[in-house]
Amino acid sequence: MNSLDWAVLIGYFGVMVAIGVYSHKRVDDVSDFFTAGGKMPWWLSGISHHMSGYSAVMFTGYAGIAYTYGVTSFVTWSFPIALGIAIGSKLFAPRINRLRSRLHVASPLEYLKNRYDLRTQQALAWSGMLLKIVDVGAKWAAIATLLSVFTGVSLNQGILITGVVTGIYCTIGGLWADALTELGQFVIQLLAGLAMFVAVLIEIGDYGGFFGVWDEPALDGHAKPLVGPYGTVFLLAFLFIKLFEYNGGMLNQAQRYMATPTPKEAERSARLSAVLWLVWPLVLFFPMWMSPLLVTSEKGDGSDSYALMTEQLLPHGLLGLVIVGFFSHTMAMCSSDANAIAAVFTRDVAPVLSARARSWSDRSGLIAARLTTVVFLALSMAVATQVNSPTFKDIITVVIKWVAGLMGPIAIPMMLGLLRPFRRSGPTAALTSWAAGLLAFWLVNYPVNWNVDGGVPLQYQVSIPLAVSLVLYVLIGYLKPEDTPERLAILERINTDGDSSAVLPGPAEGEDFVRTTVRD
Repeated sequence: MNSLDWAVLIGYFGVMVAIGVYSHKRVDDVSDFFTAGGKMPWWLSGISHHMSGYSAVMFTGYAGIAYTYGVTSFVTWSFPIALGIAIGSKLFAPRINRLRSRLHVASPLEYLKNRYDLRTQQALAWSGMLLKIVDVGAKWAAIATLLSVFTGVSLNQGILITGVVTGIYCTIGGLWADALTELGQFVIQLLAGLAMFVAVLIEIGDYGGFFGVWDEPALDGHAKPLVGPYGTVFLLAFLFIKLFEYNGGMLNQAQRYMATPTPKEAERSARLSAVLWLVWPLVLFFPMWMSPLLVTSEKGDGSDSYALMTEQLLPHGLLGLVIVGFFSHTMAMCSSDANAIAAVFTRDVAPVLSARARSWSDRSGLIAARLTTVVFLALSMAVATQVNSPTFKDIITVVIKWVAGLMGPIAIPMMLGLLRPFRRSGPTAALTSWAAGLLAFWLVNYPVNWNVDGGVPLQYQVSIPLAVSLVLYVLIGYLKPEDTPERLAILERINTDGDSSAVLPGPAEGEDFVRTTVRD
């Protein structure tokens, strides 16, 4: 990087902070901080949903997969996400919006206390928060890795720089700041991604161009959709996981649906995000698929290939823009995660831990939300310094094995609890499926010797915890139904719009919304 690249990077950080300060005017209470007061237009929500779904891991971990295996990086990652969000646009997005518009809650998990019970809500809240700390830690490590390649700063310095800037704007402006910065970041990464795409197209002209290049020996097998550890079982497991995760199971995307004015706009928001996930990653991945022709990775997993290619192909100024594109992805995801976890802690956990938290004023609630955001970011930055330790192994291991493997047991009770067909599944089904799924993850990853070369295949590490949780949640619901009138009333409010004859009008913001009754 030279002075021009640094100017672009510093200017970007300045704009992000300025947007946070501007968004501060829009935040009057916790509803504004966590769900934008239900006033976010569907197109902004959709772009924000898309941007908050991936980070610099794409340019490190997934770049390594693309360098090694080719197009399977798209087929087994962004395509399942696009399909999952498209399905969820009808199945989950409108229902999650009604959590705010009909139940008047500000956290995606707030409804679980009445849909199941307090124990279930706390189990999912605590495990979700802990998993998110690890997940975001991997994102900080990814962007710090890229920053070290380009600037020479240490990993810890890179983590500190990105974490502090992100903490400033998302703590000041809440979800509004997240969404508006993500809109700006979307424009930046659009320009950066196209610049890299064109640069690679020019370079491969000597190899037969866009179509002929696939015959090159260096790209042998790169056109196969499923290859290596990323086979059919992995694809199907990832589709189920991303169906739950990207429609709200990992909390931050749920806030985008909750932030729109109506369930219909939440549905449109999800459809826009699905289209972006289907189209835009193709532009981003194409240079990564070509990378074996253009650079030689210095790391065994190929995670530095995209950074090396960027240094080689782009002039100064554009190089700075692409680096800013890396930051835009990571900061978008991490800031949205921080806001989601702050919502879960202040709305779901703190009132259980402290009687004072149950009677916070708007000002006290906002202060608590902002402090929680700072603490979460600090903890995730601390974890980021350990991502390459023997405990976590590397960035892509954290993202695929830990996050994908553990997400299912946490998300299944939350997401399926929204749907009428699973009304029989109550707290027993939810807690059992959650606990058994976590146990299954531990068994397939650590103490059991499966006598397989290299350990348990990746697709089973990811799919077994999800399958165990799903089967138990459904089975126990039928064997031990717990569909009480109060729980049915909650479901009715989530699944219907307007004036429902099945329930009484909901309470005011902040009150216990279980005060409903079922009429014959």
